[in-house]
Amino acid sequence: MTSTENEEPTKDLAARSVTVIGEAEDPAVVAAAGTAASPDLLVSSLGEYARLWLRRVRSGESGALPVILGLVVLVIYFQLSQSSFLSASNIANLMGQAGWIITIAMAQAFILLLGEIDLSVGFNAAIGGTITMWLVSISHPWPTLVAILVGLAVCAAIAAIEGLIIVWLRIPSFVVTLAGLLGLNGVLIWLFDASHSVSIGGTISDHNTFINDLVNGNLSAAAGWIVLIAAVVLGGIFMITRDRRRVANGLEAPPLSVTLLKLGVMAVIGAALVYVLNLNRAAFGTLEGVPWVVVVILLLLLASSVLLMRTKFGRYVYAVGGNAEAARRAGINLNRIRVLSFTLAGLFAGITGILYSSYLGSMSENFPGGQYVLYSVAGGVIGGVSLFGGRGRMLGAVLGGFVVAVIYNGVDLLGLGAAGQYIWTAFVLLAAVTLDALARRGSRSASVR
Repeated sequence: MTSTENEEPTKDLAARSVTVIGEAEDPAVVAAAGTAASPDLLVSSLGEYARLWLRRVRSGESGALPVILGLVVLVIYFQLSQSSFLSASNIANLMGQAGWIITIAMAQAFILLLGEIDLSVGFNAAIGGTITMWLVSISHPWPTLVAILVGLAVCAAIAAIEGLIIVWLRIPSFVVTLAGLLGLNGVLIWLFDASHSVSIGGTISDHNTFINDLVNGNLSAAAGWIVLIAAVVLGGIFMITRDRRRVANGLEAPPLSVTLLKLGVMAVIGAALVYVLNLNRAAFGTLEGVPWVVVVILLLLLASSVLLMRTKFGRYVYAVGGNAEAARRAGINLNRIRVLSFTLAGLFAGITGILYSSYLGSMSENFPGGQYVLYSVAGGVIGGVSLFGGRGRMLGAVLGGFVVAVIYNGVDLLGLGAAGQYIWTAFVLLAAVTLDALARRGSRSASVR
């Protein structure tokens, strides 16, 4: 048999796999292009779905279950250790801390889905935050929206350049982004030297009301409830529409009772958070309401989830991460997908820098970009985004980033300092990587059987 004859079946199989990814609308299940993706049996009852779910867990496909269970355990432990953990003031503070940690985990998720890594995302975030703060702090400040867009554009351009170097010169992303980490650290120092007119002691303070309110501002009590209702309704429409499409394509979908149960849990947890955050948490005066950063994260989650799970680009990202060679044979432009993914990661890094500036009320040249890139990887992996590419969801990155923030917040309340934060995060990250490895082994064993 000639080499051409050998390649044709592989090309056909890859093309069918990418098609199935689009029909399934669940890249976490059939992301690996180049492998036979057979639909699961249709289920019509809660019992059947539970049995199917248990079979998946035994085969290593546990989904978001580990991160949710881990989050519950962490919350219970910190509440028992420090009774103020679930107080209204600390929950509001936790939301502010979680904002920038979640967005940097989301940035890294775009890269991890390809099976790559971006070590420069931390200092890239600092560059975006610094440029934005500089432009709104000079003697003739730029319009706030324009300053924010410039900061985001610079971060996206930096990441796009790194992506182009990776695909054109075929250098591993680890090496290119490590160089980016070192180089951008130098650029950050240079920026503060150049901005001496607005920086004091290597720090640019945030005097912009709009940027400050992104994290420190709050919705009114009524607006908080409206946002919750909108989130549950939109979530319900999204989930029910997805399930109907999967059934129409002959693929596994949960029965309506399971979907309604999920929506009920979302509504109860959301209502509890809104109720607590609407309590007055100020010693003097009034301070209440859901922080604006919660709305920002929800909008980013919605946009990124639609992009990854409802567009051709998203399906291609999973295909490239699952099996790059099969994706290439299916006609996917690997270089374009990789550069676009790095560009999106840079965009989310810029958002991280702005939220970080809002949370602290300043941006400093001592920004620990090397430490925060580890938070980004930890958040993604803890949330179920595979280090090997092709598997995971943006919701997982959000949950993983929130787990890191809970550790960050809880350990600080216990007075354990930076040492405790590092040790706790290390244990949780190691557990997540272990689960990822076991999931891959379980998936291989199931496919062999």
